Amino acid sequence: MKIKLTILSAFLLSVSGLQAQTDNGVMRLEEFAYPVKRNNLNIPNVNGFQVLKCDFHMHTVFTDGHVWPNVRVQEAWREGLDAISFTEHMEYNPYKDDVKVDHNRSHDLAVNLAKENNIVLVKGTEVTRQTPPGHFNALFIEDANTLVSDNDPKMDQEAIDRVYQQKAFIFWNHPGWQVNKIPGSYEWIDFVEKQYKDKKLHGIEVVNGLGFHKKALDWALDRNLTIIGNTDIHNLIANSYDIEREGVHRTMTLVMAKDRSAAGIREALDAGRTVAWSSNYLFGKEENVRDLMNACVSVSPAYFEKTNAKTKEVTKYYEVKNNSDLYFELELKTGKGTKKLVLYPESTQILTADAGQSVLSYDVVSTYIRSDKHLTFDINLK
Repeated sequence: MKIKLTILSAFLLSVSGLQAQTDNGVMRLEEFAYPVKRNNLNIPNVNGFQVLKCDFHMHTVFTDGHVWPNVRVQEAWREGLDAISFTEHMEYNPYKDDVKVDHNRSHDLAVNLAKENNIVLVKGTEVTRQTPPGHFNALFIEDANTLVSDNDPKMDQEAIDRVYQQKAFIFWNHPGWQVNKIPGSYEWIDFVEKQYKDKKLHGIEVVNGLGFHKKALDWALDRNLTIIGNTDIHNLIANSYDIEREGVHRTMTLVMAKDRSAAGIREALDAGRTVAWSSNYLFGKEENVRDLMNACVSVSPAYFEKTNAKTKEVTKYYEVKNNSDLYFELELKTGKGTKKLVLYPESTQILTADAGQSVLSYDVVSTYIRSDKHLTFDINLK
């Protein structure tokens, strides 16, 4: 018995000693730390293409942003993005007394972390001319330090030519950003027309942060330019977007790519297979928005029908499923059925329709295929 008590006492003393050794007077409260996890954004493939979530307009402390480059990678990973680009201003360096001016540095500092987190980091820059003509982002550049940093208006064309020589994908940023300050700045100006005719303009940013630039969408559609949506983020994403609220996401470009690579993204941008996404809203070419919605939304066969005892009219019941993290709000345009359908992310709604119809047509009011036009979406009932 004494032997057993001695062994038990020794065990308790050793456990007590171990606890004291590992405690050291500090109680860790790890349960309150932000969980390390990636919030997956579910969007199904579209016509065999992967839908990549991309933000091609961001800033760090290497120009006028407020965060270090690795923070941008961490934010992107947590939020479920696939590709990002740091587009630091070529002509504007307000922190030059504190941060050495090197236009490649933000990309170079983050490229390994991006690889470790499976984020495609596209090398880019922002050609920051006076407005007008405005700002232009250039993606897939080779060396930003060889580009124009002089903001003299006489150098405007040279600034575009230099990024074009590096085979960049060039898009016009936030055309309406100075609409209330500079009369005439929110127009399709001669300088932009020249870049377009010379094939040195490939896209337009129609959604910048929390702003939808309506005229820019129409310009892009009329000239078959690629439609882009980005954050243009300078602060933390969480300081600008209420991302803890269900359904709220940063503004981004949905790129329908052959594969998850820089080359795949470039091919898709050149082909114009993009839709701009800002939380509940989608903006893009009609065929792209339609293809995206067709991939996300399905309708079941009628599973139940009910006859009105007085009128003898037959009502059929269907399930409409949204198999994505996108949001679709539908309002009945033609036919007799449910007047309004809200397809929340990853959800199903019940639709009712009078028997004898083959189709109901809805306006998807959460989409824009022109500044004044929504996508029309047909629900087939047979």
